[in-house]
Amino acid sequence: MKFRLLLAIALLSLGSLSGQMRKWTLEECVTYAVENNLTIQQFELDLDNARIDKSDAIGGLLPRVNAQLQGGGNTGLTFDPTTNAPVTTTIITATGNATATMNLFDGLRNVKRLQRAKMNALANQYRLDNLKDDIRLNVANSYLQVLSNKESLKVFRAQYAVTEQDLIRTREQVDAGVLPRGDLLEVEATAANQEQQIVNGENQVLLSRIALAQLLQITDYENFDIADEAFDVPATEVLDNNPKVIFDKAMTFRNDIKFAESNVELAKKDLEIAKGAYFPTLGAFFNYNTRYSDQTRDPLTGGEVSFADQLWLNDGISYGAQLSIPIFNGNTTRNNVKRSQIDLMRSELQLEQNKLDLESNINTAYVDVSNAAKTYEAAQKTLEARRLAFDYAQERYEVGLMNAFDYSQAQARVDNAEAEVIRSKYDYIFRIKVLEFYFGLPIQL
Repeated sequence: MKFRLLLAIALLSLGSLSGQMRKWTLEECVTYAVENNLTIQQFELDLDNARIDKSDAIGGLLPRVNAQLQGGGNTGLTFDPTTNAPVTTTIITATGNATATMNLFDGLRNVKRLQRAKMNALANQYRLDNLKDDIRLNVANSYLQVLSNKESLKVFRAQYAVTEQDLIRTREQVDAGVLPRGDLLEVEATAANQEQQIVNGENQVLLSRIALAQLLQITDYENFDIADEAFDVPATEVLDNNPKVIFDKAMTFRNDIKFAESNVELAKKDLEIAKGAYFPTLGAFFNYNTRYSDQTRDPLTGGEVSFADQLWLNDGISYGAQLSIPIFNGNTTRNNVKRSQIDLMRSELQLEQNKLDLESNINTAYVDVSNAAKTYEAAQKTLEARRLAFDYAQERYEVGLMNAFDYSQAQARVDNAEAEVIRSKYDYIFRIKVLEFYFGLPIQL
């Protein structure tokens, strides 16, 4: 019995430890998201493919060497490979050859393919880095949303604690005949409404935690939570720069712009490769071959010549060059050039569109920061005024100069003002981080 009790205690302790909730900091969330995001892993595979393409392009500049060996036997009429004479017997033969070919000139297409492969690897790196930047920004936004919901929930619970005290005091006054029963019902209704706010607040915290966990691709929602970090509105100098300055700086480092510029360069290189098909192609080859037959005899002794001796007695080489001049191929080359020209124009248009989008996003982010600052400042002033009004209403309520309904309305206005301060605070923080992100500053809180 004692053993079972100890075993049960041990299992309960183990379950408690295994189910302990981990508290994630923002830095941990960002790092984990970048390291484990499936889209990032797919883009990394694309980058690996681009590097393989580079290896293929290098291989296109090197000679191609192939060897072939063949052995067999024939019975009846056949040709002796060493003499090319017809024989009618059973003969064992073997042949072997090695051939090397090399493309000497093909309109420099192989050289340009190597250049393109290097550019493509760089473009894929820009695309990967741009995705990582977007994920960092999305994680920061989701993280701040969880913080905002948690702060709001704390306010709801603190407000309910105050209302509980008001409820106790009002019940005592109603029982003593000082206040009418309607005041007690009004306070009870306020308490019930605040309980509903707490339930909704808990749901919002849970949903925002799940959204952040999904962004990190973590499925253990129950044991996922963020650290209870306190963030104040950061001091920033980014607003000292106008949107044009921020845009000019963003153009120097933004990975999405670099990726679009790389696509333009790739399209130019594709056009050069397509035009290379207009030029003649010059290639060279070298072949070494040898052969063996069991019918080969030494003319002096009449004995069979050994296999090793036949390999060098019967060997030979051939070499040469081949020039291929394109004359007409059904407009294939011309159409490929036209397609490449269209792709180049499309890439250039996409680059200009990305620049316009970036400029628009920066101007929007700049205005959003200014509006968020004003909204946060106004929310703070509103909260201060609501609190003063509520203190005055509380004094009047306690001496019987205000009914419970008006008192509860004054308290509700304070509750709404506190919630708005929290919402506007974290919205302001995020807007600042977005603008700093466009200015090249790391996402840190």
